Amino acid sequence: QVQLVESGGGSVQVGRSLRLSCAASGTIFGWTMKWYRQAAGKERELVASINTNGGTNYVDAVKGRFTASRDNAKGTGYLQMNSLKVEDTAVYYCNLIFSVGEAYWGQGTRVTVSS
Repeated sequence: QVQLVESGGGSVQVGRSLRLSCAASGTIFGWTMKWYRQAAGKERELVASINTNGGTNYVDAVKGRFTASRDNAKGTGYLQMNSLKVEDTAVYYCNLIFSVGEAYWGQGTRVTVSS
């Protein structure tokens, strides 16, 4: 059983940056990490992903501003969020997916961006 611990959320002003972290317990191999967000009253949406080879994908709304990365040795994924906008306000969740199909969710971390 893998546990994920998310950190890095907070309240910032428009244009500032935050870096989210999602750390897995124990030693892990062969994982993809996806980052989702859920704003109040809206459905959870996928915003970024990074695969086992480091390849990344982003939803159009965050392209050029968000960067997903990973530290395999630490079993940790990161989401660097720059030039934050009010519309980025949401609870952000990491989703760790193993090649064999198991998947785990982080507890969520709140990001609030104010003007």
